[in-house]
Amino acid sequence: MPEDVAQHSRPAPAAPPERGGPSVGRGSRDPYFDNAKYLTIVLVACGHAWEPLTYGSRAATAAYLTVYAFHMPAFALISGYFSRSFDMAPGRLRRLLTGVVLPYVVFETAYTLFYRWAQDDPGYPLSLLDPWYVMWFLVALFVWRVTTPVWLALRHPVPVALGLATLAAVSPDLGGDISIQRVLGFLPFFVLGLTLRPEHFERLRTRRVRLGALVVGVGALVAAYGVAPWFDAGWFYHRGSVTGQGASRWAGLLTTPALFGLAVLLTACFLAWVPRRRLWFTALGAGTMYGYLLHGFVIKWARFRDWYAAGWLHTPLGELAVTAVAVAGITLLCTSPVRAVLRCVVEPRMEWAFKRPATAEPSGAGATTAPAGSTTAPSGAGAASAPSSERATASTASRAPES
Repeated sequence: MPEDVAQHSRPAPAAPPERGGPSVGRGSRDPYFDNAKYLTIVLVACGHAWEPLTYGSRAATAAYLTVYAFHMPAFALISGYFSRSFDMAPGRLRRLLTGVVLPYVVFETAYTLFYRWAQDDPGYPLSLLDPWYVMWFLVALFVWRVTTPVWLALRHPVPVALGLATLAAVSPDLGGDISIQRVLGFLPFFVLGLTLRPEHFERLRTRRVRLGALVVGVGALVAAYGVAPWFDAGWFYHRGSVTGQGASRWAGLLTTPALFGLAVLLTACFLAWVPRRRLWFTALGAGTMYGYLLHGFVIKWARFRDWYAAGWLHTPLGELAVTAVAVAGITLLCTSPVRAVLRCVVEPRMEWAFKRPATAEPSGAGATTAPAGSTTAPSGAGAASAPSSERATASTASRAPES
């Protein structure tokens, strides 16, 4: 999961922490959300790596369908949860520009140049309005965050967002600029994240909920295996209207809320089993932006060079090998050395590009006022802690064969 708007310090828990787990101070990162972000980006990488295997393996298709039913909704939900304090203050706008807009421009250009070179197609167009492959999520995240104050002002934001997603699902003529179908299709999950509070996550930690989540997860995998021969994963991509799936446009009135409910249920099951304590991969949760942006080059290179043509990859042993390589690869891309090399384009500071915060000296005091973009959390119950960074989270765009 790419780094989000707030540095997630742990709030006072509504329930006692797990026995044996380390205590977390108010100013430290919450390992639970770092674990969730790492595990989510692992699912993203596995889903992309599994896609070529689904054409001849029912088991691979079942795993693919199960993951795609919730992994991008989980991305959006967690992004929304850590965007609750976004209030259009100058400081937060600067972080939005440097943490979302700049990486989008840099990597959208890089992906286009990569495609021209790998496919020997020098005329392939570069269009910042038509995000390629994984880049659509940064466009969506920008739109969602800019509109965050609107959603926070509404009395019932989730039904409104779900209504917009449903409208997009029944509108075949909406167009493809800025991946608008996906922006609206996944919007309800982001808005739902905006409405969540720490106690909602604490409720997932009970033994009863975990056991129920395990049953639901197994049931979802079995159901996916049953429908694998005929169900189209495109329903989970939200890449266009329902007419693109061969259904009546009005089918979206039912399928959109149904898919939303399924994704929320499976996301809750996933979050219930995310470890709460600090583990070997916890620190990697702070670097998932790098894994998200970079792993697409590896996935596409493998497809362009027909690496999946090897017959043994389409055996159970080969499928396990592909999974292991995907997990190892995305883990490597989230490590500190990779972050150190690419921080200048993924997490640039760029103080030179912005005006200095305005200061004022009250009469007789000589003190300065707080910067306009200060990280003080906004008033209101459950507001997120002050952000120290604002990074995009983690799937393909309209030109890519898989989501």
